Amino acid sequence: MSDVKTETLKRLGKQVRLSGFRPGKAPIGLVEKNVDSSLLQNEFLDAAVNRLYAQALELENLRPVVQPKVTIVKFVPFTTLEFIAEVETIGSVTLPDYAKMRLAKKTTKVLETEVDDIVANLQLRQADKTEVTRPAKAGDEVTLSFKGKDTKTLELVKGADGDNFPLVLGSNTFIPGFEPNLVGLKAGGKKTFDITFPKDYGVAALQNRQVTFDVTVSKVQELTKPKADDAFAAKAGPFKTLEALKADIRTQLLGEKQAELERDFENELLGKIAADSKVAIPTVLIDEEVDRTEQEVRQNLAYRGQTWSEFLAELGKTEAEYRDSLKGPSELRVKTGLVLTEIADREQITVTPEEFEIRLQLLKGQYKDPAVQVELDKPENKRSILSRLLSEKTIARLTQYATAK
Repeated sequence: MSDVKTETLKRLGKQVRLSGFRPGKAPIGLVEKNVDSSLLQNEFLDAAVNRLYAQALELENLRPVVQPKVTIVKFVPFTTLEFIAEVETIGSVTLPDYAKMRLAKKTTKVLETEVDDIVANLQLRQADKTEVTRPAKAGDEVTLSFKGKDTKTLELVKGADGDNFPLVLGSNTFIPGFEPNLVGLKAGGKKTFDITFPKDYGVAALQNRQVTFDVTVSKVQELTKPKADDAFAAKAGPFKTLEALKADIRTQLLGEKQAELERDFENELLGKIAADSKVAIPTVLIDEEVDRTEQEVRQNLAYRGQTWSEFLAELGKTEAEYRDSLKGPSELRVKTGLVLTEIADREQITVTPEEFEIRLQLLKGQYKDPAVQVELDKPENKRSILSRLLSEKTIARLTQYATAK
């Protein structure tokens, strides 16, 4: 342990001020005579325990999930050290024969109707608007204010209101059945009608719920869409012809579809491997994943200006019920992560310093905000980037196996 003592004295020597020597340049023996003995022993113990603990983990092939509880059993300064470290670890991971698993990749294509829909939306954006006094019809843009209340209780429904909201009739962007009720209304017109929300509506609290809407239309505008030609394409972007615009739309749509298929493929493959794997997952890891997921949801709600209690009310759940609903998905994510780590070890997959540095610089180039750049340099974020790179390389290896002929 003499090397640990030497390293500790060198570190403390940078803090000791000795006449005639610059900080960190004084002889080790002189530093030891002038440093506080209790400080030296405490610093030595920390360094020695950390080193020996790390060696024990590597020797026994253990993967801890929390910081250890350390008990010093015997310590003779700088010659003898005995301690007990108690820590919860991840047990053995039993994997299926993943190299023989096969999964076909799906193909996709872009339909011309999809391209036409996007062109039509671009035409709407470039449309000339003329305010009219006649009743609104399909294709017009109406500006409306509305409030929704529960048909039975008459209580206002959170999120079912809006002021001076522009809506193109026939765009089907509102709840099914809402837009047809506005056809025939003039500027200044009012109408009250009931809508039953779909059973698969995104907000659980509104599913199958009947809501009474009070609507006032303040403006009706007739839209005159430009002709879909080369001049229209030039206004839509750096395109000389309409066909160039459509070609760009096809390329972007195809890229989006292929990326989605790739994500679905990876999730299905990892799901199959994880389902056939056996892992004893420590409860603390699942609880940490639940906490992390909940914290992300709370942050997103804060950005949207919605409170935690409002969110739970929309779901129709208590906080305990919501956390309980996160446990299953959290356990699967933790299990998948442990399985990927085990496969990376078995396949001897590593991330080189060059690979890590390239990814770090790419991220820094993507995020120019100085605050974000500082965040990227923090050790915990560097570990996260490294972990993501390792996962990507492992998934790529599994994809090679799964698609091999």
